[in-house]
Amino acid sequence: MSDYLVKALAHDGYIRAYAIRSTEMVQEAARRHDTWRTTTAALGRSLSAGTMMGAMLKGEEKITVKIEGNGPASPIIIDSDSEGNARGYLKGPHVDPERTLHGKLNVAGAVGTEGTLSVVKYQGLKDPFTGSVPLVSGELGEDFTYYYAVSEQIPSSVGLGVIVGAEEKVEAAGGFIVQVLPGAGDKLISQIEERLSSIPPISQLLQDGLTPEEILQRLLGEDDVKFIDHMPVAFSCHCSKERVLRAIRGLDNQDIQEMIDEDEGAETQCHFCNEVYRVSKQELEQLLTGSEDEDL
Repeated sequence: MSDYLVKALAHDGYIRAYAIRSTEMVQEAARRHDTWRTTTAALGRSLSAGTMMGAMLKGEEKITVKIEGNGPASPIIIDSDSEGNARGYLKGPHVDPERTLHGKLNVAGAVGTEGTLSVVKYQGLKDPFTGSVPLVSGELGEDFTYYYAVSEQIPSSVGLGVIVGAEEKVEAAGGFIVQVLPGAGDKLISQIEERLSSIPPISQLLQDGLTPEEILQRLLGEDDVKFIDHMPVAFSCHCSKERVLRAIRGLDNQDIQEMIDEDEGAETQCHFCNEVYRVSKQELEQLLTGSEDEDL
C-alpha cells in the first residue's frame, strides 16, 4: 500500500480531521539520513505532522516546521507543500537514548524537552505567517497539539507514531490531526475528548494495520465522518544539479576561480535529502566564461 493522506469533516462540519499513512516516506527519510531507531521515530513523527499541516494549505503555499530542542538530535527541519510533498532532516541522526520506563522509544530524550516549535507558512505574495511555542514534552504529538492551541488558537488533538522493527526497518508510520471548528458545542467537544481518551495510542492503531480512514472512524465515529479528499504523499526534495549550477553562477568570478584553482571543482550536499552534487573543473570554467553547454 502506498502512502496517502485523507481529509475529512465530521459532526455536521464542526470537526475537521486529517490522517496519514507515511510508512514509505519515513523509511526513505531514514535511509537517506542513516537514522537510528529513535531518531527515525523523531524524524518520522515530524514528517507526518508537517505533511498534514502542508495539506491544509492552498495552491503553491508551503510550510516549514522547525523543532529546536535541547536534545542531541535537534534541530529537526521539515518542508512541505499543499500537494503532499515533504522533505526533512535532523542534526543528530545517530542518537538512541535508553528506552522509557514503559519500553518505548525515548523520542523526548533525542529531541529534548526544552526549546521551541516554530512554523512558517509561505503564502504567496502575502508576508509569511510565523508562529512559535515552547516545547511541552518533546514527544512531538503533544507539542504540535500545543502549537495549534496557542499559536493558531484552534483546539486540536495530534497523534503521531512510528513503528521501527528489526534491522531498523519502518514497519508503520502515520498520524492524525483532529480540530474543533468555531460553533462546536460543549457537548460535542466533551464527546470528542472522551473518544480520544478511550481509544488505543496511535502507535497501536498503526501496528494493528488500520488505514487512515479507519483511524478517523475510530476517533470520530464511523457514521459521523465524511471524507472529502484523498491525496498521495511522498518524501520529495526539489534539489538538483541545475539548482547548484545556478547558485554558483550567482557567485563572484573570483570565488569561482578559487574553486577552479584550489579544488579543481566543487561539491555540495543537500541537507534535506543528503544527495551529493559534484561540479567539475570544466563545468566551472564554462560558468566563468558564460559559454553554453547542453550538459549544464
